[in-house]
Amino acid sequence: MDFKVNTVHFSADQKLLDYIHGKVKKLEMMADQIIASEVYLRLDKNGEQENKVAEVKILLPGNELFARKQCKSFEEATDSAVHALKKQVEKYKAKMS
Repeated sequence: MDFKVNTVHFSADQKLLDYIHGKVKKLEMMADQIIASEVYLRLDKNGEQENKVAEVKILLPGNELFARKQCKSFEEATDSAVHALKKQVEKYKAKMS
């Protein structure tokens, strides 16, 4: 699986990148057909505390699944997005069989 993390207007430390890679890697255990995954991390410029945004996109044969979550930390946003993608992967697998 090809894995990319893109950060917008900041640079993420290695600890955060490793955390995100571990979470997204768990999706590959659910569906071995995953071709690639992309994660976009950015800070929203609103005045709220929940300004960390994680967008996760995974590519499957003939399909693309996407989740976007906004939380207080990038770890929390990534967890929420991966959880939403798990549900989408389950639906995809059910549809394919």
